[in-house]
Amino acid sequence: MALTLHHETLLWDGGARVVVGMDEVGRGALAGPVSVGACALTRCTTWPAGLMDSKQLSAARREAMADALAGFGVGRAVGHASPAEVDARGIVGALRLAGLRALAALAAQGVTADAILLDGSHDWLTAPQPDLLSLSVPQVRSEPEPAPASAPVTMVVKGDGACPSIAAASVLAKVERDALMRHAHAQFPAYGWDGNKGYGAPGHLEALRRVGPSPLHRVSWRLPERAPA
Repeated sequence: MALTLHHETLLWDGGARVVVGMDEVGRGALAGPVSVGACALTRCTTWPAGLMDSKQLSAARREAMADALAGFGVGRAVGHASPAEVDARGIVGALRLAGLRALAALAAQGVTADAILLDGSHDWLTAPQPDLLSLSVPQVRSEPEPAPASAPVTMVVKGDGACPSIAAASVLAKVERDALMRHAHAQFPAYGWDGNKGYGAPGHLEALRRVGPSPLHRVSWRLPERAPA
């Protein structure tokens, strides 16, 4: 699949001035944050050469692309939700929190989305309508709580391989989250996060069985149990 500005152009032609592409990384990790990148574009015709879905780039090429993206669009941001927030809110709620934090960071740059392109088939950014069950459960809040997304959301399946704005968001989020996990590795070297970035690699699973979870693990998830001493 080749990148084109087809989806962005449809929104620009429909009256949107600023289109924000968004993508997440870390959804399936056992440790570390879930992170959401956002790249805001006004009408344009080009993007940095070599831009593609972050999963298709080597680590070195992702780092170089993140530098190239510094001049792409009118705003770029990454939002994070911590492992504790994943545990408290569930993964969808944590994704929403990280995405709203990314949009708030854009707003702090003076950039407001008129339309949002979101990778995938499930809109995790828009808060669900409350029902009787959700109203009866105490709500976990962060301080300050980001404002809800006000721009309309358009889902694009495999958007990180189709839309330059989403591809850029995926690179930004992946590079920033990887850097956070490399930094965390220095504090918790047993888990090999400099290599596996918190995902369930064999060495990571073995370390969980050997030493148990760290404060950066998602303890609400089904982690391997620590072996008896």
